[in-house]
Amino acid sequence: PGVRSRPADRRCGAGWKEAVAAAAGALQAGGLVALPTDTVYGVACLAQDSAAVRSIYSLKGRNGEKPLAICLGDVERLYRYCQVNVPDELLRDLLPGPVTLVLKRSEELNKDLNPFTSLVGVRIPNHPFVRELARACSGPLALTSANISCQASTLTVSEFQDLWPQLSLIIDGGPIGDVQSPECRLGSTVVDLSVSGKFTIIRPGCALTSTVEILKQKYGLIPESA
Repeated sequence: PGVRSRPADRRCGAGWKEAVAAAAGALQAGGLVALPTDTVYGVACLAQDSAAVRSIYSLKGRNGEKPLAICLGDVERLYRYCQVNVPDELLRDLLPGPVTLVLKRSEELNKDLNPFTSLVGVRIPNHPFVRELARACSGPLALTSANISCQASTLTVSEFQDLWPQLSLIIDGGPIGDVQSPECRLGSTVVDLSVSGKFTIIRPGCALTSTVEILKQKYGLIPESA
């Protein structure tokens, strides 16, 4: 696979643009791309490409009943793929950020993606490369963590070396957080907002306290137990 470095904090420059273009090209060709996010390393494919979605499950050795999230570059695009029953301001208070919002899916979304559920998790990572890549693709990305199912999340590209042979491209963004810290491997906080006026924490993740505070105190949503 191609291992491509990107400038750590620069959004411009040939290296950045080349990496986005290379990743977008690999995705459009049905490939799987490993990339950094704002929480852990992820693997992405085009959510509307059923063969690529099957490849992600195969890569992870994952039960087909475990849903994949979709990843978008901007909040505005979320309305095309989800039925939103919360204020737009709430979405923007949490996204982009280390939170996955679970909402009812729309008819636009590939029916082969999580066909066993009417819901879908949505991620807009607070990471400029991922957002730029998502904007460069026509539809949403399917996104999952870059690790074999049930193994620890990864914070460097070397930690998921076992997956390299099955990847079309690897974007090396350097270490994400402190590799010695278990807290850095928690992944996003997953919260179900599909029931009006309520929220359910599905996975505590790394942003639990701030997410619950916003949902309860600012928007008056009532917590339910998963």
